[in-house]
Amino acid sequence: MKEYLSTARRKRFCECYLRTLDPVRAAEEAGERDGWALLAEESVRVELDAMRSLRARTVRREDAVRRLAELAFGRANDAVAMALSPEREGLSAEKLDLSAVSEFKVTDKGGVEIRFLDRVKALETLCGLLERQEGDDGAEAFLRADNAPAPITVQTNTILTAPEALRASLEAEGVRVTPGLLPGSFQLRGTGNLTKLGAFQAGLFQVQDDAAALVTEAMGLRGGEAVLDVCAAPGGKSFRCAMTMGDKGRIVACDLYENKLRRIEVGAKRLHLTAIETAALDGRSFRPEWENAFDVVLVDAPCSGLGIIRKKPEIRYKKADELFALPVVQTAILENAGRYVKPGGLLLYSTCTILPEENGQVTDEFLSNHQGFRREGFTLPIGEVPEGQVTLWPQRQGTDGFYICRMRKAT
Repeated sequence: MKEYLSTARRKRFCECYLRTLDPVRAAEEAGERDGWALLAEESVRVELDAMRSLRARTVRREDAVRRLAELAFGRANDAVAMALSPEREGLSAEKLDLSAVSEFKVTDKGGVEIRFLDRVKALETLCGLLERQEGDDGAEAFLRADNAPAPITVQTNTILTAPEALRASLEAEGVRVTPGLLPGSFQLRGTGNLTKLGAFQAGLFQVQDDAAALVTEAMGLRGGEAVLDVCAAPGGKSFRCAMTMGDKGRIVACDLYENKLRRIEVGAKRLHLTAIETAALDGRSFRPEWENAFDVVLVDAPCSGLGIIRKKPEIRYKKADELFALPVVQTAILENAGRYVKPGGLLLYSTCTILPEENGQVTDEFLSNHQGFRREGFTLPIGEVPEGQVTLWPQRQGTDGFYICRMRKAT
């Protein structure tokens, strides 16, 4: 019987899968089309079993999540004991896949001595913050959600096509499509190299999590507005603004670095959007010609990124000093951006983190210093936000973790 993959390709996919535990990502990294279909192949399952047998013990994803929480909360002995095989002596941290442990050994009395990498301290900080904010159960739910595979979510480019037509086009290319949280959003499986899809190359959609799309929904755009996106790269929210506005009006997408601005321009061209212009800008530096010039100003601030751990697992290892230095930068950008809002206009602040220090506390400070602004309630497709600010959570809404705050400037 003909093999589904050559030996080299099969091994490459299996190595990617054991590293990511996500068949979609593994297929993309290995250059294959459908990770789920590959996992169903007997030859792939045999190869995976052979690779796993080289390890002292295979740790399932749900076990890894619990081990992470236990390590971060200091219950290290329990975590190591759970990962150890019956033949404990001589096993290395690499074989056990204990990524947070640099070294351990079994003592003569059967105990375990452990040395930790610095990133365990970062995990302790993260889980301590989560426990304070959400309690033990909430922290564990967040960790579980962020260790699950993130879906590939796309938004329809309504300038070029309708959601139903996009779905039909994707399915015709063999992609499995399910509805997302928002009208016109879809979750995709079996894409292979997504950029090779005809629908992608034709500009019929952009990859964007529903949480990021909801930031634009909070603006309430009607078309024809002047919009400033202060921290725009890689451009997704600017693109969404243009689509919502029917590609009418003016959208200025800013970033400090020219190479990132070029990425925005390339993305706008692929999506056939003409309302977007780019500008090099340090969000903390004032541009007098923009004062009181924009109907809507968006500050999607640089942040810790703790809401997107499931997409960028390395974020969980950020050090405490990195986390707590960010509000200073965020506040400076927001202070400056407020000067660009027209009287009666809107100021939107968003982040892809769930920490109140970077979210509500930043906007609280801004509002206390600027009596001419106030929070204003808004409506999202997922419900009303009467208090003018909302935090989205992966374990609740199924989206990336995000904060959105809408503020109105007095006339």
